[in-house]
Amino acid sequence: MANSYLTRTQTAGNRRKGTFSAWVKRSALAYNYLISWNSTISGTSHGDWIRFNDNKLDVIKYTGSVVYRVQTNRLFRDPSAWYHIVVAYDSEQSTASNRIRIYVNGVEETSFDTSTYPSEDFDFQFNHNSIVACVGKNYNTEANFNGYMSHVAWVDGQQLAPTVFGQTDSTSGIWKFNHHLV
Repeated sequence: MANSYLTRTQTAGNRRKGTFSAWVKRSALAYNYLISWNSTISGTSHGDWIRFNDNKLDVIKYTGSVVYRVQTNRLFRDPSAWYHIVVAYDSEQSTASNRIRIYVNGVEETSFDTSTYPSEDFDFQFNHNSIVACVGKNYNTEANFNGYMSHVAWVDGQQLAPTVFGQTDSTSGIWKFNHHLV
């Protein structure tokens, strides 16, 4: 359905580990927000997004300046393709590049246009009590996701691999949804 999105006021959970997974198909090559979080803490607006920005996958936190940002070099410009996006967070990792891991169709992205990682033991916006999460929309504008989203999941407290959500078909070699989850 056009211009559809979901919102949820979160309850307290693990703010250092979590995994976002979604199967997406873009209809327009514009800003496309997969999920966003917003809050005002001590009078400062905080925003977190997983989005397509300039046709790159962009994971960012902004509070007047960039706190963390991991943006792929890879371009996502095929409006006929389904992409399985997994963003796995764990700020307790001692290696900075393991704190935000991005996977597309089961393969970890390792080439980035920008890679500024959060500090160790950073508390993310997700699972922050009373923060609103918006799936398929930017929290503060009418910039909805222009395309299709399926099998969207948020897993609290675990940094999961993409194989939890998908698998490679042994005959075709194509990455597909893991039907064992249903």
